[in-house]
Amino acid sequence: MSRSNHRAGLAALSICEALLLAMNDHGLLPETEIVGVLRDAAASHENVAGTEAETAVHREVADMINTIIAGGNSVRRT
Repeated sequence: MSRSNHRAGLAALSICEALLLAMNDHGLLPETEIVGVLRDAAASHENVAGTEAETAVHREVADMINTIIAGGNSVRRT
């Protein structure tokens, strides 16, 4: 991944996490729905078909999303 793509990916991740936190804080989506969105995103990467290299990249993305779920980064858990 180029440096530009890497930075764009980090920016997108930060924006998405901030949006999920804001939606939870303002009562637009409960924690269960936010976790559901993240699980859906992880599942879409876990189920990608392609070459071994392509599926490895998607598996890493799914692992990252699952780490976010486990760490509670996108919801303010009380």
